[in-house]
Amino acid sequence: MKWLRFTFLALGLFSLCCSSAGDSSGIKKMKMQFATGPLLKFQIISGYKRVFEEYTQALYQRYPDIRIEGENYLPIPIYHIASFLSVFKLLVIGLIIIGRDPFALFGMQAPGIWEWGQGNKIYACMMVFFFSNMIENQLMSTGAFEITLNDVPVWSKLESGHLPSMQQLVQILDNEMKMNVHMNTRPHHHS
Repeated sequence: MKWLRFTFLALGLFSLCCSSAGDSSGIKKMKMQFATGPLLKFQIISGYKRVFEEYTQALYQRYPDIRIEGENYLPIPIYHIASFLSVFKLLVIGLIIIGRDPFALFGMQAPGIWEWGQGNKIYACMMVFFFSNMIENQLMSTGAFEITLNDVPVWSKLESGHLPSMQQLVQILDNEMKMNVHMNTRPHHHS
């Protein structure tokens, strides 16, 4: 009966984790629904939220028809590892609290750290929580500030090592838009 309650607890925590895992940093996926111009997409980490907002405001003034989207940058494999670690952390904390020995299921003797955790449940839970959060944050802090225009990469902080200045970004956008206008006005050859 205890395992049934534990299973429901684990499933509840897992569903809570999965439902909140989409956007935990506060960066909204912003979209301009009615703009018809080119799509400028920013993929950033939460530390660059203010920079994204400043760039967005300035770019809307200069390019009123542009569509700008912003979303979290997180490579898929790292996202899955961080999500697994988040669920695993809750599972370990749950096992510590209820006092179940998971090593006995595998016919193993519990290590000393597990025995210590059973005697010091509050400290053990806090250690598991903070240590796993540290690892999750390290996995997710990529330093990314990636910019695409119509799905074509125009800037990558991961490659360049720095953020573009507003002048650089405007120059890049002007050049890209001029190239797109030239490409669209070239006559098509029919054979």
